[in-house]
Amino acid sequence: MSPLYIKNMVCNRCIYMVGRLFEQTGLQPQSVKLGEVELAAPPSPEQLATLREKLHEFGFEIITDQKHRIIEKIRTIVIEHIQQDDYIKERGPLFSTVLASRLRKDYSYLSKLFSEVEGLTIEKYIIRQKIEKVKEWLAYDELSLGEMAHRLGYSSVAHLSSQFKKTTGFTPSAFRKQKSHHRRPLDELGKGI
Repeated sequence: MSPLYIKNMVCNRCIYMVGRLFEQTGLQPQSVKLGEVELAAPPSPEQLATLREKLHEFGFEIITDQKHRIIEKIRTIVIEHIQQDDYIKERGPLFSTVLASRLRKDYSYLSKLFSEVEGLTIEKYIIRQKIEKVKEWLAYDELSLGEMAHRLGYSSVAHLSSQFKKTTGFTPSAFRKQKSHHRRPLDELGKGI
């Protein structure tokens, strides 16, 4: 059976929650990972209807449209590469190369599709994800700006600081000093600022 694609799965807690919702519906997933669930057997229409309701209660939904499946895969790959520390420490190839390779589609097609559906470019989405990672590090005072810039592939601290201020309206130091850190849920980063 082909996998079911689930929108708004952006973290390990989402994976756990979606897996539990499938089990509560009487479906035993073979695997649950960001954005998709593999089942051993197709769900009955009743199970599918119940599953859709349960997923909707928690902000998830099953994606049936092919274009939206591709968009969700793009979002998942970007999140995996930026939000998971293992990849950050092992900076790899450009996102355009990673996306084209993993999705087996030309990057210009993926870029155009993403822009049409999401209303922003893949590059801007990547920047938003990077800035959220920087906010996390700043909130927990984990790394210096130099380490952050290096891990996220910025050419310099100045480049990171400039992009951070342009995106958030704060310098990284001003953000770090705030008591309330304005972080956004990862599933909302594709939406307007």
